[in-house]
Order: sequence, then structure tokens, then C-alpha cells
Amino acid sequence: MSNERELVSLASRVLGAADQGDFIWGHASARDAEGRGSWIKQSGIGLSEVTADRVHLVSPEGDVLEGSGPRHIEYPIHTEIMAARPDVGGVVHAHSPHAVALAAAGVDLRPVSHAATYFVPPAVPRFTETSDLISTRDLGRAVADRLGDASAIFLVNHGIVTVGPDLRSATFAALLLESACEQMLRTLAFGGEPRWTDDDEALAKREHIYNTRAVNTAWDYLVRQLPESPEAIP
Repeated sequence: MSNERELVSLASRVLGAADQGDFIWGHASARDAEGRGSWIKQSGIGLSEVTADRVHLVSPEGDVLEGSGPRHIEYPIHTEIMAARPDVGGVVHAHSPHAVALAAAGVDLRPVSHAATYFVPPAVPRFTETSDLISTRDLGRAVADRLGDASAIFLVNHGIVTVGPDLRSATFAALLLESACEQMLRTLAFGGEPRWTDDDEALAKREHIYNTRAVNTAWDYLVRQLPESPEAIP
């Protein structure tokens, strides 16, 4: 079984364990090593239930090339971002509750915490063309275009997308973005005169705290916290 399948299974379960699942919705993908498309979990199961045999390869046209099971309608999020961004090896789409709330409030994410410095500066882009499912290749391209070279995007009134050079980093980014948004909302709730890290220091903190070695170490920690096996499907 391919390494990509195993990685998508692990990433999905990490997201599920972090309460990034929305019943059976949300998905993570890894770029196919042979350039055939994206490895993504099959539709109809929760993130915490994903095993390697429930991961299939989807072409840019939406054909299931390897594996079985129904594919997600929103596969174009993954395939079109990877087509537009050769540097991206992993994509996560989740309906993270605090991130959804912050984006809907029309408030920019500010680096009030370490977590936000992973993304800001520049500002996290916002996709507002639709809040419905990204179910066509045209919409997938539109999301990719709005994402630009950023590591995350808010799909306003819908969810988030995070990307990385590999699925490990994209998964960590999804968890970190939700944490950053929760911290931002808490800061705003207390009123007062919020302050945040300036751009120069935020960029320095990004390198000091969230460099590649640190992110990989954090990934290893997240995997160690997983149950020995995912929940069984009757």
C-alpha cells in the first residue's frame, strides 16, 4: 500500500482527534508521487475512522484511479490547488469552528499569540465567491487563485483550507489556525486595547518557533497521541 495512503490516514485521524471533524465532512490529501492527482479519504466516513484502505487516488478530472468508495464532492479544492502550486504536497479542508466564526465576523487574524505568527503577516486571504461546496473545477481554481502563495485561506461561512510542502505541515497548520482563531476571539471578547506582535517580530517568531524541524517534531507528537486503531465502521 502506498506511503501516501498511510500518510492521509494518519493526517485524517490527527485532525479527527483534534476535533477538526464535522461528522463525515472535512478531508486531507497528499500529492501523488507520480503526478496522477491527489490521495484523499473516501466520502461518507469521519476523519477519525480513516484507515489506509479507505483512501483513494482521485484524478484532476474526478476519476477514482486507485482504491474504492465514493469520492468527496469537494475534491477540486485539492487537485486545483496542487495544480496551481507545485510547492504544495498536502492540502487540508476542515470546518474549524473558531476559524469559521472569526472569518464570518469579518475580523482579520492578528498575531496576538505565537500560533498566529505562522500565518500573519501577510493577512490570511478570504474566499467569498461562494459559501457553498467547492464542487467544480472552476471553483477549485478560484480558491487556488485567491489562496495565492499563502499557507491558509478562510472560506467565509464555510471553513478553512491549509497547505504545506507535505501533508504533515498542512495538517499542523490546520490545527494551529484553529488555535490562533480561538485565541483571537477570546482577545476580542475581553475588549480593552488588544495588542499584537509587529510584522518583523512575527516573521522572526515564525522561524524560531515553527521551523521545519519543529513542525515535524510536533507532527510526531500528534501521531503518538492517536489511539492504536481508528474507530470501526459497522
